[in-house]
Amino acid sequence: MSAPGRRYDGFAPGRHSIDGYGRGGFAFAGMTHRGSVLALPSGVHIWRVTTPEEITVESLAPLFAEPAGAVELLLVGTGDELRPLSPPLRAALADAGIRADSMATGPAARTFNVLFAENRRVAAALIAVD
Repeated sequence: MSAPGRRYDGFAPGRHSIDGYGRGGFAFAGMTHRGSVLALPSGVHIWRVTTPEEITVESLAPLFAEPAGAVELLLVGTGDELRPLSPPLRAALADAGIRADSMATGPAARTFNVLFAENRRVAAALIAVD
């Protein structure tokens, strides 16, 4: 991950691609953040999740607070390895009209960037990796 000039302090409003990942964090919007992130249409949020088991409806509350229809697909980066989402979380996402795909964080970040560039209604929940 390259080291842009500013350090991230909690919320970067607006849509942003993921410019880099690794070394325990992410780069986006000319900033870096050490830890996990939620990249939503409203902005990039700190996400205090460090393991796939912590991915819950509660941990994704900012996603569920987005306006209806703002997100059609959630890409979930589950760390170094693919881990499936829990059935209750899948059900809650489906009830909100959001499809979800889990994969390792690297592929999730790259796929997010492709769909973001296509102006798709996509969000990403990315667990930081080394």
